[in-house]
Amino acid sequence: MARQFTVYPAIDVLAGRVVRLRQGRREQVTVEGGDPAAAAEWLVREGAEWLHLVDLDGAFEGTPDLELVRHVAAAGVPVQVGGGYRTPEHMEEALEAGAARVLVGTAALSPSFLHEVVDRFGEAVAVAVDARDGRVAVEGWTTAGALAPRELAERCAAAGVARLVVTATNRDGTLGGPDLALIELVLAAGVPVIAAGGVSTLSDLRALRALGCEGAVTGSALWLGRFALSEVVSLQA
Repeated sequence: MARQFTVYPAIDVLAGRVVRLRQGRREQVTVEGGDPAAAAEWLVREGAEWLHLVDLDGAFEGTPDLELVRHVAAAGVPVQVGGGYRTPEHMEEALEAGAARVLVGTAALSPSFLHEVVDRFGEAVAVAVDARDGRVAVEGWTTAGALAPRELAERCAAAGVARLVVTATNRDGTLGGPDLALIELVLAAGVPVIAAGGVSTLSDLRALRALGCEGAVTGSALWLGRFALSEVVSLQA
């Protein structure tokens, strides 16, 4: 039976406000979306089945905001949250605050950490594979590491990670279309993938579904009215 394809509306939060950044650069705000809790409630009214919450301050500083998680989770649908989750303690606190799934990025480069959190939290762990120039970007996308995205995906497969959230950072916030070659490369590791970065149209979402992705994150396209959540219902069947 075909796996359901899920669209994850993005709520990226910087200094307490919903924003969209071009290529993850904090000085390049392209959308200002207001209060995170109000945004979450609006997205749920529009039909969101999941929310993708990114604590940008947490990503840049390494200390996530648990109150932010509580406020967004109060909207009543499952939330996957990322941004600065680099210790098991912070991950546990996020789950206790209402998150259904926690994304780890920089910390996932440590094999011992990866095995520890998968053993401890199981399917509530997802790994963010943030790719830039053929390497995994870390520290809030400010640094390109030595690891290739496919290599990180294979490490995640070996550790039993339930899913990956794969972002082409050079496309994030650009509406330039997803990096299908990157997604296909990572999918070959055998771990379910949620694709992010560059989604601009419903056709982009269809292409990601056809490629075999479990879901996709959409941010700028949704906030700028390129399509409405009501239009993605048929894609999620």
